[in-house]
Amino acid sequence: MQFTELLNLFKSGKSTVKSHMKNLIEMAAADGNFMDVEYDLLKKIAKRNGISEGQLKTIKANPSSVAFEVPKDPREKFHQLYDLVHMMSIDDEVHSEEQKLCHLFAIKFGYSRNNVKELADAIRENIKNGIGHDEAMTRTKMLQ
Repeated sequence: MQFTELLNLFKSGKSTVKSHMKNLIEMAAADGNFMDVEYDLLKKIAKRNGISEGQLKTIKANPSSVAFEVPKDPREKFHQLYDLVHMMSIDDEVHSEEQKLCHLFAIKFGYSRNNVKELADAIRENIKNGIGHDEAMTRTKMLQ
């Protein structure tokens, strides 16, 4: 891979991460309550992805400035879906609006419409049992 290809990959990854932060913010707000536990999870995911709290506040204040992007890498796609499911269920209540939004994201990511509910439920169960992104991806492979 040439340097310019690597640079473009890095640049697109950063914009995909900003899109992911925007998606997580939308998920946290979908039930009409943006709770502290959701914001704490958002900050943790942002930090893991190299997004500062300042950048996060900018995205939250002006979400229309960030375009929706589907990750190209299957692993990254699953990681983002896992984070969205985690955000949906972090407050121990899954509202119908959150569930609809999660399923919409899964479909936009290219997951089968027929499996999205089962996939999201399986990811939730993995999260509840302390299973991380990569192992959850392996465990839910047949639903992807």
